[in-house]
Amino acid sequence: MFSASQSSKAQFLDKARQAREERRELKERERAAIQIQALIRRFLCQCRLQREIRREVEDFFGSNESGSSKRSALSVFRIARKLLFVFNHKEDKERFEKLCRCILNSMDAENEPKVWYVSLALSKDLTLLWIKQIKDILWFCCEFLKQLKPDILQDSRLVNLHLTMLVTFTDTSTWKILRGKGETLRPAMNHICANIMGHLNQKGFYSVLQILLTNGLARSRPSLSKGSLTAVFSLALRPVVAAQFSDNLLRSFLIHIMSVPAIMTHLATLTPERLAVIESHDLFRKFILYLSREAQCRDVCVCLEGSHTLCLLGNLVYLGSLNDNVLEEETAHFVGVLIHMLSYCQKYVSQKKSNLTHWHPVLGWFSQTVDYGLNESMPLLTKQLQHLWGVHMIRILFSDVLSKKLLENQEIAQLPAQPASPQNSLPMKNLFKRAFQKSASVRNILKPVGGKRVDSAEVQKVCSICVLYQTTLTTLTQIRLQILTGLTYLDDLLPKLWAFICELGPQGGLKLFLECLNNDTEESKRLLAMLMLFCDCSRHLIT
Repeated sequence: MFSASQSSKAQFLDKARQAREERRELKERERAAIQIQALIRRFLCQCRLQREIRREVEDFFGSNESGSSKRSALSVFRIARKLLFVFNHKEDKERFEKLCRCILNSMDAENEPKVWYVSLALSKDLTLLWIKQIKDILWFCCEFLKQLKPDILQDSRLVNLHLTMLVTFTDTSTWKILRGKGETLRPAMNHICANIMGHLNQKGFYSVLQILLTNGLARSRPSLSKGSLTAVFSLALRPVVAAQFSDNLLRSFLIHIMSVPAIMTHLATLTPERLAVIESHDLFRKFILYLSREAQCRDVCVCLEGSHTLCLLGNLVYLGSLNDNVLEEETAHFVGVLIHMLSYCQKYVSQKKSNLTHWHPVLGWFSQTVDYGLNESMPLLTKQLQHLWGVHMIRILFSDVLSKKLLENQEIAQLPAQPASPQNSLPMKNLFKRAFQKSASVRNILKPVGGKRVDSAEVQKVCSICVLYQTTLTTLTQIRLQILTGLTYLDDLLPKLWAFICELGPQGGLKLFLECLNNDTEESKRLLAMLMLFCDCSRHLIT
């Protein structure tokens, strides 16, 4: 009796539980159905709204192209807000191009303040909204620039369009609203431009310019036109000047702009006026002083890695060849910077092929990843580097050595002429002297003199320069013969360098260098670098 009642109770509870679960599942299905319907309705509503907005934008630009009357800045602002609300890079590419052209046309209008797009910046109600809108528009221009290929004709036109937008709204010099009485507004407008440039920098403005410059210049023939290159370099320089050459902006400029292969050569060829701007801002000196701090130089090299560090080095050398006064005044810093950068590259130069090395046209086998996209620009990079061992720069760097006058009070005995024969036409014992006899003033230069302190400023400077060229020889392995040929081109460099070596120490001669071999110090290595450079160059002449 009790068991029957208990079983019926259990069945009742089971049915009640099942009924509850069914009701809960039903409610969940209803809730899910409602949510799905809501999402679908929202999606359809969004699609409908986007179609309506895009149709409105098309109608606006269509009537603007067909009509003769110019659109007011406020109407352009409103249609731009709608386009940016539904903006999609793929779908709205052409609409965005029309918007940019419409804005630029409004800025070209004569004596029509209501048409000028920038006039909205003077409206109290719209200033903040206008600034946000122009920031968004300019960043979309940057994103398009990253994707464009300057070597394609259609893309090159779009590159010019987006660059014109950036040039126009990051500087007030072309704003007609500031002419005449509007000149009083210039400080406020300059502040807005600085705000816009700061926003772009935070988003990655310099990375965009680097990609564009690399796409257009890292090739045997540049695909960027003179106007485009001028615009890009002006845009790159504006934030640096606006920030009064702060360390952060100089760092970005060095990493992203100065590391573009042979950019200084392209500037000199296509738009030499930009080099005059570099000189007017004394940028070369600022670069050298910034990189002369070892921690900052190491940071830049680590960010760039070997291939791009070499590109930066080439551009700095080329700039140095154009700025004699700065090079003479900052020789110590210039030499120190190049030594640091070459030493960084040298750490990854390998003597032989392995699974961890890659071939580099200048460095040889290299243990860091090599950017093979830079291979086309390697001839231009090599030409830039050649200035380092060119006559002009050697005369500046070795000025202390070359300014010396060799002693001529003793005549070197003339060797008796020997009959020419295949076995004894050029005796090896006389080859070394013949190399020196190219100079008109080779007298008494092999005699140890001594008396010059090795810790003097003059000796330390010459040691640093010899360390630089010795590091260059051991790092740029694939152009070693070019370097040696350049160093031995001047007839009087080696004789005068040897005369300088003979004056070192209290007694002169090789005794000082024999002592250096027993001392494993940095100072000893610097002194030995002088002798090693002399020996390498002499061997190159003899062989």
